[in-house]
Amino acid sequence: MNTSEPPVHRPPELWQPGTWRALPIVQQPEWPDPAAVTRVTGEIGRLPPLVRSGEIRRLQSDLAEVAAGRAFLLQAGDCAEQFSSCTEYGVRNKLQVILQLAILLTYGSGLPVVKVGRIAGQFGKPRSQATEIVAGVELPVYRGDIVNSPEATPEARRPDAERMLQAYHRASATLNTLRALTKEGFADLARVHAWNQEFVRASPAGRTYEDVAESITWALRFMAACGFDLAGSQALHGVDLFTSHEALLLPFEEALTRFDAGTGAWFDTSAHMVWVGDRTRQLDGAHLEYLSGIANPIGIKVGPSVSPEEIRKVCERLDPAGVPGRLVLISRLGANRVTELLPRIVQAVKSTGRTVVWACDPMHGNTFLSENGYKTRRLSDIAAEVAGFFQVHREEGTHPGGLHLELTGEDVTECLGGAHELSDDHLGTRYETACDPRLNAGQSIELAFTVSDLLRAHHK
Repeated sequence: MNTSEPPVHRPPELWQPGTWRALPIVQQPEWPDPAAVTRVTGEIGRLPPLVRSGEIRRLQSDLAEVAAGRAFLLQAGDCAEQFSSCTEYGVRNKLQVILQLAILLTYGSGLPVVKVGRIAGQFGKPRSQATEIVAGVELPVYRGDIVNSPEATPEARRPDAERMLQAYHRASATLNTLRALTKEGFADLARVHAWNQEFVRASPAGRTYEDVAESITWALRFMAACGFDLAGSQALHGVDLFTSHEALLLPFEEALTRFDAGTGAWFDTSAHMVWVGDRTRQLDGAHLEYLSGIANPIGIKVGPSVSPEEIRKVCERLDPAGVPGRLVLISRLGANRVTELLPRIVQAVKSTGRTVVWACDPMHGNTFLSENGYKTRRLSDIAAEVAGFFQVHREEGTHPGGLHLELTGEDVTECLGGAHELSDDHLGTRYETACDPRLNAGQSIELAFTVSDLLRAHHK
């Protein structure tokens, strides 16, 4: 997208990939065999990087365009990837719904969309408690497939360092599949109809998507008839899909941190972009220490507990030089509080003079337990938080730059509402998430139309 050479974040003096070890750390498993952790991370450290520094820098350059209001960020994928979903079918289904959303956002807004998946590494999850009671037995909480297994037995829940090595290989296989699909025909714009799965096509959102797809197809025919060389346009036949995950399990991230002699910078080669969560954002903590030294774009989750002063200090810690495209601030405030809480956060960051990407995570702040005990979210609340996010940025004169979603290409029943009017009674039909509820493909497309309208109105 942006071909200019992006500036490189320089690590603080004396920073090394392991300096985080001297600081307090939260949200880590209690490994029963620390020697196994050392052995496994040592092995991972000798394996090839999962992504390359040049790809990471290209994403930062694209994000600088987002920060300037000339592009839009779509970051989407699973709440918590499971090893069992790392199949060609599973990866293809996630990719096609991301492609559908991206094309709708581009078609509706006229802006290029930077596509970042929560994929090929989102195997760990922070949790509210270290243990839980299941059938009267206290067990370690499930922390994602990179740590333990969701089955409610003592054996399955025991943290196992070998799973970090499995995570590396699953991420590598997922990346190989993504690269093949995005560069070898699956992402060709001529296949815009084929991305629409049968169960989505029959829905109101799917039928509206088909109308957009038909308009795109006719536009391509018109361009070809006018003599444009569509066959030679790489942008029509492939896409860049970058990867991201929460940098939660620092031994794993450290093992994949590599020095790039050409730029004189350290890169976390586990993903193109990593983020710090609301539970691991401590100014004096290990996670910010680690993230302060790597040159990847960094996401910062911004929840209701953050203060304007804290967010200023976090930005200064992670981006002392004010590099465009370095920081993505991902607000997750809830539909009822976004217009109350976000303005002071935006004003605080504006006061630092930084050009950041502002993204909206409308999922986490709108989670609740249904009457029948399922963790869920309402599509109407999700859409309302996005609308509030756009309203605040319009009033503050800043750019609403992105959307951060938990979704799946499967026909799950985990979030309420949408054209099919999923209710509490439907949740148990296909509730398949490993942790938090995700939008299904039809609900995701409905939301994309809403966001497209908001983007078009913002950029008039």
